[in-house]
Parts: sequence; C-alpha cells; structure tokens
Amino acid sequence: QVQLVESGGGLVQAGGSLRLSCAASGIIFSLNGMGWYRQAPGKQRELVANIPSGGNTDYADSVKGRFTISRDNAKNTVYLQMNSLKPEDTAIYYCNALVQPTIRLGTREYWGKGTLVTVSS
Repeated sequence: QVQLVESGGGLVQAGGSLRLSCAASGIIFSLNGMGWYRQAPGKQRELVANIPSGGNTDYADSVKGRFTISRDNAKNTVYLQMNSLKPEDTAIYYCNALVQPTIRLGTREYWGKGTLVTVSS
C-alpha cells in the first residue's frame, strides 16, 4: 500500500508564504508524476501544479509566477512553495501521485488526505 502524507498548511496573511510537503511511503517500485490539487469551499477540485518524473512542470494560470513545485526523488517527496498568497488561494490542498507499486502491477493514482491553507485578507 502507498501512503501520501501532506504537511505545511496553516493560516497566513495575504502576501505571505507557505511551503507544502508531501511524502510518499510504502511499497513503491516507480514514482512517476506528482502534483498538487486544491478544493475551495463550494468549488470543484482543481489542478494547482504537477511535476513528472522527468520533464516540464505545469501550473494553473492562477498560480503561475507565485507557486513553485519541486520534488526530491531520493525522498519520494514533492513540495509546493507558495508565495504572494491571496485570500482566493484558501483551500484544502491535496497531494497526488502516480505510482507503480511493484514491477508486476500497473501505475495507480493515489491521493493524500489534504492540508488546509487559509489566507486572511
């Protein structure tokens, strides 16, 4: 089984910064794409940023220039550095990963439980 555990959420004032972390653990043969999604109250979950195992990163237009996604493959961890935060960034942020658990199994999608980010005005 694969677990994704997020950390780093909290309350911050507008203009501030937070850094989210998500560590993958368990039986992992290959850790492919990783990403961050968010869901604000009353809204659908949306992609914030993703980073493949090799290649270009991708960002939602609303966070371009403010958020940076990165990963440490040795630690099976993905990060989201969030700067210049706005009240509209308030949401539960979920980690997502595409994992091949063993060489015999196909790639599966896993989700973390989420971490709350609240940006006050």
